[in-house]
Amino acid sequence: MKTKTEADDVFQEAFIMLFQKIDQYKFSGSFEGWAKRIFINKALEVLRKKQRHMYVEIEDSSLNYVVEEDIKKPDVKLSQDELLKHIQQLPDNYRIVFNLYVFEGYDHKVIAQKLKMAVGTSKSLLSRAKSVLRSRINEELKKKVS
Repeated sequence: MKTKTEADDVFQEAFIMLFQKIDQYKFSGSFEGWAKRIFINKALEVLRKKQRHMYVEIEDSSLNYVVEEDIKKPDVKLSQDELLKHIQQLPDNYRIVFNLYVFEGYDHKVIAQKLKMAVGTSKSLLSRAKSVLRSRINEELKKKVS
């Protein structure tokens, strides 16, 4: 979600769903994994309802930027909060695929199934998300050096 308030709302809705479905837990496998699946699926459901058009490909012309080499100055770093801010600012379709792949550990086939898109689209969105993040992080690091 883009804001903490939206995330809190989805979190609360997912907890309600978890309690409504607790009788469906079969005690096979971890409870955490079962609960995590409910939370992720609820978040994806909300995103799908909110923006059905978010998976439309963005034209390549909007991605004209130069990815620079990493700044070699060792004392210049980004905090975790700064990094999360950049991730949250990604376009929705980039951010969702990035989070599912990087943080949740899903492969592109699973992401494609969950988001009802082609595997190639998932790979493309992840690649673009990484490029945009790299560019934004390089810009922020340059500002810190100046």
